[in-house]
Amino acid sequence: MKKQFLGAIAVSAVMLSSCHDDHKIQPFTYPDMAEAANPAILFTTTGGVNVYNGGFGSAVAADPKEKDVFYLLTDRGSNVAGVPANSIVIGKPDFDPQIGKFRLKDNKLVLEQTIELKNAAGQQLNGLPNPAGMGASGEIAYDLAGNQLTPSADGIDSEGLALDGKGGFWVSDEYGPHIVHFDATGKTIERINPFGTGTGGRKIPAVFATRRANRGMEGLAITPDGKTLVGMMQSPMYNPSKSAVSNSTVLRILTFDIATGNTKQYVYLMNDKSLTGVSDITAVTATTFLTVERDGNFAGSATSPAMFKKVFKIDISNATDISDPDNGANGKKYGGKTVEELNDITGLQSAGIVPVTKTQVLDLLTDIKPVYPHDKAEGLTLLPGNILAISNDDDFGVVDNGANGFATKILPATNSVDRNRIYFVRLK
Repeated sequence: MKKQFLGAIAVSAVMLSSCHDDHKIQPFTYPDMAEAANPAILFTTTGGVNVYNGGFGSAVAADPKEKDVFYLLTDRGSNVAGVPANSIVIGKPDFDPQIGKFRLKDNKLVLEQTIELKNAAGQQLNGLPNPAGMGASGEIAYDLAGNQLTPSADGIDSEGLALDGKGGFWVSDEYGPHIVHFDATGKTIERINPFGTGTGGRKIPAVFATRRANRGMEGLAITPDGKTLVGMMQSPMYNPSKSAVSNSTVLRILTFDIATGNTKQYVYLMNDKSLTGVSDITAVTATTFLTVERDGNFAGSATSPAMFKKVFKIDISNATDISDPDNGANGKKYGGKTVEELNDITGLQSAGIVPVTKTQVLDLLTDIKPVYPHDKAEGLTLLPGNILAISNDDDFGVVDNGANGFATKILPATNSVDRNRIYFVRLK
């Protein structure tokens, strides 16, 4: 697959113009980087580790009317992998996934409003795994005291964010996967998944239920006309099984017509099977998008330094729609194989499938100066003037301590606690 690096420059003191509601042209300056100011402490563990009410940065969206306002999304809450296998330790089981409204002030991100996500009855959502038949991840959840937690139909592992143009939000998650429409207060308007257990009765194709646990619909975009949602799966789905796709680099993109519920599917090829995958997608036009693809390592790590954190421009206009007219559990098959089993470009070509085109436009590890220190580049949004805003997931400032608990998340490159940031980069 041909890739061409188009280059990028930092946006130090870059001036751009865009329209306010009054249609007057006003200049605005974005810094190279802005960090969340003084995140509150969510709780402190018995071992004295502070867990911050950060976690914002799984996705980012820009306010269309106020150039200094950004919406940042948390995921399910502070958590680490537990022991035994397939267990997870959740730091605060009643944590409500939320959207933070941040304002850029003096090169800092200041939290002005927290929009807690709620179900259709107005009750708070949580980050607990879903029950069987409703998007169960197979994880067994425990609290920090070792008590097993009950799965919840109101659980959401929110990862993708798009503004609906009417004051509300569209959010995708890693559990179901689910796509959820929220109003401006965070109350659920509609919940869509492959199982029919949401609200409104609409579904996405059944094949998406084969998503790899904790690698679901990681990114979500909305086309500039506001008519189509575009969901990006993070990793190859376990379709038909984990072992069958161990060498696969095939990811799926889903388009969802908001008015009709009609869907299409396309293939995105990940650069290498060892990568964590694609963390977000944002729209440029109705058929072109930007994605961020990455490993899970840190710059400056002595043992496993970061090697791959790149942004690509993709185009779906000439890609093959791989939708299954029969909506089978494993989707459309080619020569008896699922699309994921075709593995790579050679397998796709043998089946007559054209993937989306893909062109590199930014390398975070070389183009952001002096260093991009984070492991998780997770949010993208494109601003006027071809300025790309990139957010990171700080994991609430904690990581696994190796003993079913939390340790402070320190960035090797800066020797500081990870914090939510937005980097601003002008793309050529």
